[in-house]
Amino acid sequence: MRQTVVRLALLPVRVVVVVWPFRWHGPSVPNGCRADARQFSENPSVPEVIHIVDANDPRLAPYRDIRERELAARGGLFVGETLIVLEAMLHRAAAIESVLASPRMLARTAELLDTHHCAAPLYSASDEILEQVTGIDLHRGVLAVAQRAAFEPMDIDAYQPTVAPRTVLVCEDITNIDNIGQLFRIAAAFAVDAVLLSPTCHDPLYRKSLRVSTGNALKVPAIRATVWPSDLTRFCARFDLTLISTAIQSSVPLRTITPPARVAIVVGHESHGVDANTRAASQHIVRIPMARGVDSLNVAVSAAIALDHFTQGLRE
Repeated sequence: MRQTVVRLALLPVRVVVVVWPFRWHGPSVPNGCRADARQFSENPSVPEVIHIVDANDPRLAPYRDIRERELAARGGLFVGETLIVLEAMLHRAAAIESVLASPRMLARTAELLDTHHCAAPLYSASDEILEQVTGIDLHRGVLAVAQRAAFEPMDIDAYQPTVAPRTVLVCEDITNIDNIGQLFRIAAAFAVDAVLLSPTCHDPLYRKSLRVSTGNALKVPAIRATVWPSDLTRFCARFDLTLISTAIQSSVPLRTITPPARVAIVVGHESHGVDANTRAASQHIVRIPMARGVDSLNVAVSAAIALDHFTQGLRE
């Protein structure tokens, strides 16, 4: 058998690389600052960073002395602190008036605003100027001002959910700013449908309360009652909610009660607990069993224990 040998001739290949000249015409990056997402955004509605060099700049007036001034006196505005609170505020981006970030947090803040197409002015100032303006050591590096009306707790009759609530956390006379924030965080964790506040509860839009809530005071629907406890009983009747109060006076251990299909859990004032009139309106009054010699738990801890047993919300 004859074999045929085929020889391949390899021809030399010449590769030519053409480099087209390119010049960046976008906004320049200030000396000492790295580029942030906002400066390279293709969204024309997102403004550029405004660098503030004077602590007396009138544009920073809403941020001035935030520790001492009541938020209600800020012309219908409130102040949010931290990146996670800002992210919650951005669910209603049109309500944000302005954002203020330190150089350290500027890039992350700008990227977040760009992602949500927020057109509010973004200010940046040195840590020294931020402390002069705000009166606090702003080590978290981000503040934002927004319109209260877009986030304030709604009137009880204005609450019109598409699906009736299955779990409601009722806060009665919670006056501590940390506790009110923690209760909203717990409400979110246990998939609560709404938080009902008595008329005397602290403002959940207070800066520190928002921070403690990790922004959940802006996410979980909040309702503010005006007449107590009649608004509460009317609310429960409207949505067929079983009202359960937590009280150390009760002899009924919490876990002896089968969780109802629809439930409203009441936690009360940090010192005197749930009011007698509210307890009288409840279908069940339960207590959390504790070791001898311990008289009470923090209200937020009590709420978490109660909700862990009674919530009808979906959890993973």
